Amino acid sequence: MPLRVVVVQHGEKARRPGDPGLTGLGHRQARVTATWLGTRDPPVGIWVSPMRRAQETAAPIAEVLDVAVTVDPRLCERMNWDDPGSETIEAFLDDWRAATADRSYVPRSGDSSSQAAERFLETLDDLAREHAAGTAIVVAHGGVTTDALRTLLGDDELRARAPSLLDDGVPCCALTTLESTGEGWLVASIAVTDHLADGSAHRPA
Repeated sequence: MPLRVVVVQHGEKARRPGDPGLTGLGHRQARVTATWLGTRDPPVGIWVSPMRRAQETAAPIAEVLDVAVTVDPRLCERMNWDDPGSETIEAFLDDWRAATADRSYVPRSGDSSSQAAERFLETLDDLAREHAAGTAIVVAHGGVTTDALRTLLGDDELRARAPSLLDDGVPCCALTTLESTGEGWLVASIAVTDHLADGSAHRPA
């Protein structure tokens, strides 16, 4: 079987600007996800965004699976609210909505939706060239994951398959699975939270 990529959404993050880590619930979501992934075939590796919330989600997964972690900045979120002194949360959210509505719009604090999707998928293409088969785990963010899905599927098919994703975002620690075809990517599943049967799944902060 060609390479399969399981994209793990980070756990619930703390509600503050900059590069916040996970909340207590977020750490629990990450541990539950790690335990579930530990029941599957060992992956070829784990690739993670350099942002703290993603790295804290990846840490228990790497511990359970005993697999090396590679940090790749191309997996960063589309936008990040870094400095409330120069940009209010209201302005940031307005920019986020504008970038979601117009995929070519470049916000003040990040990439356009199209740019974010391009770098994210470039990372996956590199993984497929390095690993002809197996499973790769990618720990990333809801915005950039959705951007990639929009590029792969188009908005109409994405809404048909995951009606709330564009409006509500990716739930914490949800799993999205992509399969390499040799010529592109097949979207096998989107934002699955069945492994969080303890009720800890909900929308990210």
